[in-house]
Amino acid sequence: MSDSLDDLAEMLDRAHSDAGARADPLDPARIAARRRRHIRRRITAGAIALVIAAVVGTYLPVTLLAPLGTAAMTVHKPQFATPAAVQLSLPGVGASAISVAGAEDFAGTTGTDGILASSGGNGALPIASISKLVTALVILDAKPLKPDEAGPTLAFGKAEADLYDKYYVLGATVSSMRTGTSMSEHDAIEVMLVASACNYAEVASTWAFGSQARFLSATRAWLTAHGLSGTTIVEPTGLDPRNVSTPTDLIAIGKLAMANPVLAAIVGSPSVSLSIGTLANNNKLLGTDGINGIKTGTLAKAGACLLFSAVVDVGTAAPLTVIGVVLGGADHGSVDSAVSALLASIKSGFHRVPLVTKGQVLGSYSTPWKDHARIVAGDDATVLTWSNNPITTTMVTSPLTTGANGATVGSVTFVAGKDTVTVPLLLDGAITGPDGWWRLTHPAELLAR
Repeated sequence: MSDSLDDLAEMLDRAHSDAGARADPLDPARIAARRRRHIRRRITAGAIALVIAAVVGTYLPVTLLAPLGTAAMTVHKPQFATPAAVQLSLPGVGASAISVAGAEDFAGTTGTDGILASSGGNGALPIASISKLVTALVILDAKPLKPDEAGPTLAFGKAEADLYDKYYVLGATVSSMRTGTSMSEHDAIEVMLVASACNYAEVASTWAFGSQARFLSATRAWLTAHGLSGTTIVEPTGLDPRNVSTPTDLIAIGKLAMANPVLAAIVGSPSVSLSIGTLANNNKLLGTDGINGIKTGTLAKAGACLLFSAVVDVGTAAPLTVIGVVLGGADHGSVDSAVSALLASIKSGFHRVPLVTKGQVLGSYSTPWKDHARIVAGDDATVLTWSNNPITTTMVTSPLTTGANGATVGSVTFVAGKDTVTVPLLLDGAITGPDGWWRLTHPAELLAR
């Protein structure tokens, strides 16, 4: 390069000196001028070479080695339909309430005392033979039984046998109890609850406490200990309409009964075979709609009553445990139909909502050198939700300079109640760096980033 510059300088020098071509070449002034011009040529050539070297030595590293900025990114959250609000089918007469274990997990909130829904208010109403469930709980509190344990023996004398006639005259439900026979505590409670025998309720409660006065005193203490201030029991059978309770108290009583394995097994039995014969359960809903208990009640001033328990499969990890009550129904047929409709409406309130499908495009990356790749969902996702509860969506994406096809570039997370579903976000396509020519010819794009 220096030789070329020397030649250029020589040509310029010759052109400059054409006018003095006839001058004496040995003239000292001429010789000195040529020497100065030669020096200037060398200096000029060197300066030009230095400038070119400096430009090349700076520009090439800056453009070829300059770090890349992040790719431009666009994202959009997946869209899905929010289900309609569920309309629970509550009975249109009397008073009712329903509680679902874990409702706070899917419903977000429940009403007073964990009640999911109720109708007809929470006043104290006659509970008829549901009273016998309280009687059984109080007896077992004083005389507890283990599962499959018969327990102590109750002997039936003339006084006990005479109770059959007492309750028969009153038009109450009774079961055989002959003088000189006996029965275990467990079997006596079975007769009291499955057949709803009033004579067995009085005999068993008197046996457990020595007298009805002591039984009633123990019952009041038991109700107080469990915070059941809306419940009053004046006798063990439910024939007296002064035996009253509130829907919320009865829900709590139902939970206590089903938490006792002995009682849960008894109230879930469609029938029992004992020494006095085979007795059918008055609860005709047992075994339908997941219903596994608890107690019916019928009285002129109470109407048809039902305290029930059910295990309902709605698609959650574990079936729902439902405790409900209906008081003051017109008859047991209409009450049973109302309970079935209520349970069906609970099931209808659960929806499997599609959230995103595998490969669904949720954004993209692009670069000035025309690389483009889509952001796609890495998997299908659905969530089970209740009613019209909100589903929140959060997307997290990574800034990207380069990335290979299929690389994970973020995630999308859905939250419905206490359920969380996270799906990875993948790169569909590749983001590679620009080639050298693009770098050399686009310094502004590189240096502006």
